[in-house]
This record gives sequence, C-alpha cells and structure tokens, in this order.
Amino acid sequence: MHTVFLDTQTYGEAFFDSALEKWGTYQVYPTTLPSDTISRCQNADIIITNKVNINKEVIDSCPQLKLICVAATGTNNIDLQYAAEKKITVKNIKDYSTQSVAQITIGIILEQLNQIAFHDQYVKSFAYSKNDIFTYLGKPFYELSGKTFGIIGLGNIGRQVAKIATAFGANVQFHSLSGLVRKEDYPEVSLMELLSSSDIISIHAPLTDKSKRLIDFEKLKQMKPSAMIFNLGRGGIIIEEDLAKALNENIISGAGIDVFEQEPIPIDSPLLRIQDSQKITLSPHIGWASVEARKLALTKIYQHIDDFINKFE
Repeated sequence: MHTVFLDTQTYGEAFFDSALEKWGTYQVYPTTLPSDTISRCQNADIIITNKVNINKEVIDSCPQLKLICVAATGTNNIDLQYAAEKKITVKNIKDYSTQSVAQITIGIILEQLNQIAFHDQYVKSFAYSKNDIFTYLGKPFYELSGKTFGIIGLGNIGRQVAKIATAFGANVQFHSLSGLVRKEDYPEVSLMELLSSSDIISIHAPLTDKSKRLIDFEKLKQMKPSAMIFNLGRGGIIIEEDLAKALNENIISGAGIDVFEQEPIPIDSPLLRIQDSQKITLSPHIGWASVEARKLALTKIYQHIDDFINKFE
C-alpha cells in the first residue's frame, strides 16, 4: 500500500510519520495546493486529508485508490457520492475533540466574563502599581453562576459544555437543530426562546442547511443587551457582519468566535474592526486542537486504516 498525507501541517508536529510505515510506502506533505493534488495522489492506495479537496477529477486520476481518510469530522471536502460509485471507502473521525473544544469554549466565555486579558495588561502596564487602593474596580466582571446558559446543538461537545457550565452554577437550556427527540438532562426550548432568555449562548452545531447563516441581525436583536454569544461550532452559522453590527450598536454585550466563514480570517473582516475590541474574543480555530485531541484523532485514523487492510488479509 502507498499512503499519502496531503496536509500534515494542519496537525502541527510530525509525530505520525513512523506510524505510516507499517502499511508500506508513504509520503507526507505539509500543505497541498489544488494544482498539486492529482500529481501527489495518482499512485496512492490510501489518501489522508484534513482540508484538501478530493473531487471527481482527483478520484479519476487515482486508479489504485481504495481508501480516503478524512482527518476531521466534516467530509464536505470529499465527493462522497462519486467515491461510493467508484467503490472507494471514505472514513472520517468523530469524538476526538470533545474535551478540547469544551475547554476552549469555557475559556473564551470566562475571558469575556472576567476580562482577564484586560486585567493582566492593567498590572503589566504599571497602572495597578500607581493605584491608591489595593484593588481595581474600573472593569466589572461577572459570575457564570446563576446565568441562563443556552446551547445550540447538544451533541457530545454541547453536553460536555453543559456539564461544565452546570458545575459553575449556570442554568442550562438547549435548542436542537437536528429535529431528533432525545431525553436530555436539560430543558429543550425553541430557538427564539433560547435567544431571548439566555445570558450566555454557545453554539456547537455542524454547518448544515438548517444552521447556515442561522444567526443574523434580527435574531441577535432578540437577545438581551447584557447577553453574549459564542460560536465554537462552524464558521458561517453566525453572519459575521451582523455580529459586528450588533456589538458596535450595543445590541449585545459580548461575543467569542473560534470558527470563521473564511479561514484564515480575512484582514478586512468586520470582526477585526469592532469599535471596542474587548467586546469580542477571537481565536484561530484552535478549539479542536489540544495535543491530546490531535493524538487521539491520528490514532482513530490509523485504526481506520488497520481495519480496512485487515479486511483483505
């Protein structure tokens, strides 16, 4: 078997090379441009890709291709229908980043509630040293305890966030976009009720026809002026220019975003031009990527390859 990993840079440290040896020859590339995809894949039996597109043209150029492993949960970069027609197996990975995303989610929420970066800079700028009292009360912060915490998308990640929020004393409610009816430990409410009654809203939904551009300016206007919204699901669920407008016009008090409609975020993004930048915490799509989560993800990929090859032995 010949294995090609097309975008190892998306996983950082190259701690996976030696594992690929067990299945035969292999080639890894930090990144792959669309113009290079075919030439790099044409002799592959197995392709591993995180974000590189594997479309009909690529598949037709790979006569030996048997297995595509997506190094992520989403498979929108693969022509799944055509792969199935060609009897090429496609495997993605699930449930590897639950703890990682939940931890980043709570961290970003606490940053907005506590304004940790502001207070850190206040001390390091020597402003605190010049105080005439022992504390500084110029930047209020707020407790998560007692807040109504609304979650859009109560999958594995949403449940873990709910569990942590509950431990802080928040009152969790949720809205499901899937339409599935399941018994949960938290009350389910309509989207409009969640928007209007929650102090904190955390999004953990995939990007689907139901969730795409779900949160627009009109929906943001349904929120409390004191409320905050956080997107750790997928870019494109919140309309970014509408969120910027809502923050600039004091429709809501704060936000946190780890995923963007275009990644990396464009330099002309309205989210980078909020009038009061302290109202929004931005992180570069890192929620999924703790060291532990990346190691677990690669373990799951290798297990898919092992299982696939063992079927033919």
